[in-house]
Amino acid sequence: MNIADRAVLVTGANRGIGEALVEEALSRGARQVYACARGPLAHPDERVTPLLLDITDAAQIAAAAARVEALDILINNAGVALYDDLGDRAILEQHLATNLFGPYDMVQAFLPALRRSRGAIVNVVSVAALAALPVIPSYSVSKAAAFSLSQSLRALLAAEDIDVHAVLSGPVDTDMTRGLEIPKASRGNVAYAILDGVEAGEEEIFPDPMTEPLADGWRSGAVKAMERQNATFVQAAAAPPSLA
Repeated sequence: MNIADRAVLVTGANRGIGEALVEEALSRGARQVYACARGPLAHPDERVTPLLLDITDAAQIAAAAARVEALDILINNAGVALYDDLGDRAILEQHLATNLFGPYDMVQAFLPALRRSRGAIVNVVSVAALAALPVIPSYSVSKAAAFSLSQSLRALLAAEDIDVHAVLSGPVDTDMTRGLEIPKASRGNVAYAILDGVEAGEEEIFPDPMTEPLADGWRSGAVKAMERQNATFVQAAAAPPSLA
């Protein structure tokens, strides 16, 4: 899946990784970039179409889907991360609404277009999906769920030639991580690595110096082997009954 001459949609495009992904897609020759944000967004490049979109609002998702004539790559980047201690269910529900059900609803809305293009879904998850970060546990729970969603979609959509990528990033220098006093990757470098991973067909993308050392072990590890094994159940269920 090359980015050149493709139509790309990015959620959370007004700042951070999302803004950097818009610029990186343009630099790689994207034909059209739909830049989605909850507030007004302007861009000087005529290839960019701003879309008002809160991914927790079903009406806004439907309106955005109606405006997108063709789509090759859906990048679910918008997310929320709040400090908590799992003592307030409302905070957990807020994370799930944005980080899990938001991408789920986006996929459902844009799946017809992706089926036509045999396109790709990119879910920007987090390494916290693999190992919880206890200072933001609700975020970690929601990202673990989003990662499982990505694995399930990958198996379910494989027969339709729709690729599903999960981005397992570490800390990135954005507003979301401002309160964390730890080394952070630049958003531009992370966006570059994400689209490199998409073009290379990597199912899990480890886009920064903290997570990149995990890549080889993950791809050859027992958990990835189990995912592939479990995916065969979908293939078996879809196969026509034997006439023997």
